[in-house]
Amino acid sequence: MSGRIQRVRHELKRRALQVVKVDQLAPNYVSVTFKGETLHDFVSASYDDHVKFFISEEVRRDFTPRSYDNVAGELTIEFALHATGEASDWARQAAPGQSAEIGGPRGSMIIPMDYTWHVLAGDATALPAIRRRLEELPKEAQVQVLVSGEEAAALPFHSEAQVSLQRYAESKELLAAIGALQLPEGEGFFWFAGEATVAAQVRDTVFTDKGHPRDAARISAYWKQGASGHHEDL
Repeated sequence: MSGRIQRVRHELKRRALQVVKVDQLAPNYVSVTFKGETLHDFVSASYDDHVKFFISEEVRRDFTPRSYDNVAGELTIEFALHATGEASDWARQAAPGQSAEIGGPRGSMIIPMDYTWHVLAGDATALPAIRRRLEELPKEAQVQVLVSGEEAAALPFHSEAQVSLQRYAESKELLAAIGALQLPEGEGFFWFAGEATVAAQVRDTVFTDKGHPRDAARISAYWKQGASGHHEDL
C-alpha cells in the first residue's frame, strides 16, 4: 500500500456479548445488534475491518463491524445469508438474549477520504462495508457504487457524499458494468469485495485492463463458492 494508506494494529481481545436486537433488512440479509461491557474499548478504524465471529470453538467467520457505540456498549453486524453455512444458519435463528463471542479487529487499513473519486463495488457480502463507508464519506466526495443481488435492490444507501448508485441482479452483470466503467481522472480508490472467482476477474480488469495502480485499490474475496470460511485479499 502507498503512503496514503495507513495500517494500524489493535490489541487483540475476545469479547463476550449478548444479542439485543435482530432486524430482517431484506429476505436474505439480517442485522444483529450485540451488547456487552467488553465493548467499552472496542476499535474499528476502517470500513472494511473484520471481527472474528465465534459460532463455536471450531467455527469462526469474518464479519464487518457495521456500527458500534462504546458508550452504549453496542455493536451491529449485518449478515448476508447464503443457502448453506454455519454463519448463515446462526443468523437465521438469532434472537435477543443469545450469547455470542467476537475477536478483533486485529488491525485496520485506513483509507483516506480525500481521494478525488471512490468506487465501491461488490455483492451482498460487501454491503455492510459499502453502507458504512457511504455514511462516513464527506459531502464533497465523488462516489460510484456498483452492487449486485436482491439484497442490494432492497437496502437503502445513505450518504452525504455525491453518489452514483448502480444496482444489478447478478454478478455477471456487475462484472460487465465494472468492465465498461470509465475510471475518472485524478487520484482515486477502487474497492471491491465478493465471491472469489468474481473478485479475481475484477482484479484482472482493474489492474491489467484499466491499469489502475494496486496501491490505490483493495479487492477481496469475502467468500468462495463451495468453500467454508474463505477470505482473501487479491
